[in-house]
Amino acid sequence: MSGELVISLAERGITTVLMVSGPLLLLALVVGLLVSIFQATTQIQEQTLAFIPKIVAVMFGLVIFGPWMLTQVVQFTTEILQNLTTVIR
Repeated sequence: MSGELVISLAERGITTVLMVSGPLLLLALVVGLLVSIFQATTQIQEQTLAFIPKIVAVMFGLVIFGPWMLTQVVQFTTEILQNLTTVIR
């Protein structure tokens, strides 16, 4: 197995992980920012207040983005398994 193949597999793996986790992380970031702005304007300093909206938003995101995320992971896994003989030799 050449170094170029290892780099290519690692790059594809990292890209897949970032693509799959990106929408949920971005959604949690936006909801957290909105809750923080709400807390700052109302002067409510409860640390646990941000967790419930984030959890609900991420669960909603999983419902919306879940099929697409699963497709991306399955495509990556299929590609790796189809090229297994090239990787192992």
